[in-house]
Amino acid sequence: MKKVLFIFLPAIILFFACKKETANTPSSEIITATGKPDAPGNLTTETLVSNLNFPWEILWGPDNFIWMTERQGKVSRVNPQTGQVIPVATITEVASTTNFNGLLGMALHPQFSTNPFVYLIYNYFDASQNYLEKIVRYTYNGTTLTSPMTLVDGIVGKIGGDFIHNGSRLMIGPDMKLYATTGDANQRFDFPQNPNSLNGKVLRVNLDGSIPGDNPFGNAVWSIGDRNSQGLVFAKGRLYASMHGETTNDEINIIQKGGNNGWPFVEGFCDLPAEQTFCAANNVNEPIYAWTPTIAPSGMDFYNSNYIAQWKNSLLLAILKDKRLIQLKLTDDGSAIDGVHEFFINQFGRMRDIAIGPDGKVYICTDNGNNSDKIIVVTKGN
Repeated sequence: MKKVLFIFLPAIILFFACKKETANTPSSEIITATGKPDAPGNLTTETLVSNLNFPWEILWGPDNFIWMTERQGKVSRVNPQTGQVIPVATITEVASTTNFNGLLGMALHPQFSTNPFVYLIYNYFDASQNYLEKIVRYTYNGTTLTSPMTLVDGIVGKIGGDFIHNGSRLMIGPDMKLYATTGDANQRFDFPQNPNSLNGKVLRVNLDGSIPGDNPFGNAVWSIGDRNSQGLVFAKGRLYASMHGETTNDEINIIQKGGNNGWPFVEGFCDLPAEQTFCAANNVNEPIYAWTPTIAPSGMDFYNSNYIAQWKNSLLLAILKDKRLIQLKLTDDGSAIDGVHEFFINQFGRMRDIAIGPDGKVYICTDNGNNSDKIIVVTKGN
């Protein structure tokens, strides 16, 4: 079991006394979809669905429909040809109190035709009115979701204060394990660096909720030290996560077994004296990219289609605060970011998640509320 070390009070005070003005990010080139010659042709955008209310997850399902969650508890299937929204279920237990919680991430079993399991993570109030988060597996019977089975419970959603930092994305990896991001519930000094807490982590469990024997801490925790990660995707043999920083250093991290992303004692790179000390003592993994000031990165997917040639071998990232789509071009081995490009700046408002169709079309859901949200489809122009 990996031992987690802690730095004492003087180092903590030094860290918070030093305000970081910039992040040590790689150089990047910023373009828009219509602005410069190396933009990927003329991209066409079209509204596929309107009148949604805070969609959180969109993913391409094995039935060639887009599966979608909305934070108030709705699960739906969307016909990508017609935009028809087909309700699948409303999870009445879901408690969505702010713009940051409720019904969040979703994953479908890779062998969906024989194992029609739908995995959801959501916030709820227990019998004692504690605000919690849990992962539940449902069975899709061709019409609705049945037979709920709780896989992971007891993730803290709130302790005093605000209902914030609840994450969360789900992803089934090539190892057939279920991965989940969890936020720190605004309890930075209690949860993220404690491997016995489920908060501020990436979790990993078997598809029946049992604990894999090779998990590093003997529980559901796979990696530690996260603030609030809302994007998660496997690509090129690696697991990438997008994380919200506080006032500096939104991050793209490569998640590693037993890894430590540093929060709250490290923001972004190990470039302040107290951070360097903590990083050395705790084997902190630095991000592969970071933004200061923050941009609020959310859902993320991997684009590897020839359909939009420039986007091939890239992470596509939905941005909330800065209201745009960001392309993060990966190096051939996926260990670093080779270029950064921005699209659709302020065109659609806040962007929450991305799905990619097998034909290379890209779908983006917005996060503007008041039943004004949309799914936008991006296609290659003529």
